[in-house]
Amino acid sequence: MKTLVFFIGCMLASVALSAQKSEVFKKDNIAINGYDAVAYFTESKPIKGDPQFVFQWKDTNWHFESEKNMQAFKENPDKYAPQYGGYCAYGTAGGHKAPTDPSAWKIINEKLYLNYNNQVRTLWLKDTTGHINKADSNWHTIKHKQ
Repeated sequence: MKTLVFFIGCMLASVALSAQKSEVFKKDNIAINGYDAVAYFTESKPIKGDPQFVFQWKDTNWHFESEKNMQAFKENPDKYAPQYGGYCAYGTAGGHKAPTDPSAWKIINEKLYLNYNNQVRTLWLKDTTGHINKADSNWHTIKHKQ
């Protein structure tokens, strides 16, 4: 029952973001709610970026806590950017886009995955391999849809 409730919550949140045709989940044209994508790898935690260190990639502004992190991202954005454009990995596995909470994250096989919230993250972690396989398959179909 809890799984169904969270899944429905993700779907409703996805509908609320009706303008999200973008390949990257963004608010006010800022990815990851302004958090530094590189910091997840180097600091092992989410760290809010500084608007002073901004780089535009995929028509979206990415904020970083330092010039060093911004340069690392510029050199290899595919290494640091979250999978599925920063949309919820669990939602993507379910075939839809959903927003994410920067504190609900996990790095698996050197790839960053974000989830809607920490409760959904717990569900996603129960079968990461299965969910990643489904999400990888679904992403090609849904990445440019609402």
